[in-house]
Amino acid sequence: MEQLLLQSLELESLAPALPADIANALAETVIGPLAEINVYPRSITAANHCIYFLGRRDTQKYAGIISTEAHRAGVLLGTPRSVRLKDTALHLALAEADTQTSGVFQEALSFLKPQVIGSALSAGCGDRLGLATPGHIQAVRKAGVAPILAQQSVRENERTGRTPADVMADAVWGVFETGWRDGFGADADHLKTPEALAPFVDAGYTFFTIDPGDHVDARADTAATADLEALVEALPWNALESRAADLKRALCRQPLDLDGHPCPLTEAQVHRAAAKYGRVVAHTVGMYRHLKDRLANRPFELEVSVDETDTVTSLAEHIYIATELKRLGVNWISLAPRYVGDFEKGVDYIGDLATFENSFAQHAAVARALGPYKLSLHSGSDKFRIYPIAARHTRGLVHLKTAGTSYLEALRATAMTDPDLFRQIMALAVERYPVDRASYHVSARIDKLPPFRQIPDDTLPELLEDFHAREILHVTYGSVLNHPTLRSAFFAVLKTNVSLYTTLIAKHFDRHLQPFRRP
Repeated sequence: MEQLLLQSLELESLAPALPADIANALAETVIGPLAEINVYPRSITAANHCIYFLGRRDTQKYAGIISTEAHRAGVLLGTPRSVRLKDTALHLALAEADTQTSGVFQEALSFLKPQVIGSALSAGCGDRLGLATPGHIQAVRKAGVAPILAQQSVRENERTGRTPADVMADAVWGVFETGWRDGFGADADHLKTPEALAPFVDAGYTFFTIDPGDHVDARADTAATADLEALVEALPWNALESRAADLKRALCRQPLDLDGHPCPLTEAQVHRAAAKYGRVVAHTVGMYRHLKDRLANRPFELEVSVDETDTVTSLAEHIYIATELKRLGVNWISLAPRYVGDFEKGVDYIGDLATFENSFAQHAAVARALGPYKLSLHSGSDKFRIYPIAARHTRGLVHLKTAGTSYLEALRATAMTDPDLFRQIMALAVERYPVDRASYHVSARIDKLPPFRQIPDDTLPELLEDFHAREILHVTYGSVLNHPTLRSAFFAVLKTNVSLYTTLIAKHFDRHLQPFRRP
């Protein structure tokens, strides 16, 4: 093993990943003793005449570099210390695996930088705690799904006290720990203003979800003809680079072919779609162009999301949005309409499956005809009833977006290992739910919550299967993570039981991803 390490230090280019048995032996008998930490075997990487690795001492993670040259190891903060191996002088540097150190490793190892995902079947794995990536990777390895591992919205960052750079760093260390080299994306989620873009761009994000939901005009759904015409005339036609008179010519002239079935649109349908989504298109175009200017020649992907609105996106409205975005030169990889039924946080789909399937199949046909682009399932966590439908009708052109479900699995781990702490978190969640629910579409009721204080310790984790408990816990994460004593106790429990948390995440996400796995 010692000779293997010395030989690896001679390599300039990135070496292939080590076989598991060799990596384990190298971690346990050579690198671990030299660095005085428990090394994650899959992290061991040879490149640039260095050995890069990640390890753990108690609950703190450390990144390390070994080299024969002091300046190569010295890119980490602090002076490298001298060690010897088989009469060879080496230099070893250790630093806490934090946001600053992650940038050093990203510059050294290209597989730690996020990439564009393209049209591949993909899943966004939001991680509000920064500890879930190893479990996510276990699941995507099994399912063969392209992962987006750094995914956070401005709202989530505000509530968790993290920055886009922090989210990126946590994902990077998870990727490095598990030896994942097959690429990952980074999603700046639910962006509403140009000002919100900058920190995500600076942190290296590659996927940008534009949320123009505030610009949807729901009055169009029920407006009378005269009122509808007034709404259309009042649209920002300069930003749309068009005129009201052009709508009929552009969208009613030639029926769209949807898998061999023509889909003609009436003038009334087009006017209603424009009245409802015209400002959405104008805002999205402005955000896209601002993003292109900000990123210069850096590749990126765009997602358009109108899912967090009260009214369903009709087939005609989907056609209008996509046609107008194409006309205005916007390139996007995925789109999230507001689907029929209810996509509440952390619970299964609520609605009639036959109605959903019929509508979803039509949306998928539009995405193929006007793209192809992926349909995105927002608030997609735990929607097990519709996954087979989505997989079947999109034919792989689908993006599943999850976030809070990983936080709920952290609470499951807490209920299993520290029942008293879990009850304290549940009590705070109940207290905060009436306020915290305001920005979410949920229907849980406190009076329907099981008596969590009386539930025996050994069955307490079963509370995570209850509809009302899941939603109440899901939307109150910010209050928990901003509570000074609960936050520290919560993280201490998770870091002490990180293997359990990883196992729970992997099992939970395997259930999410397996319906999409292609034979």
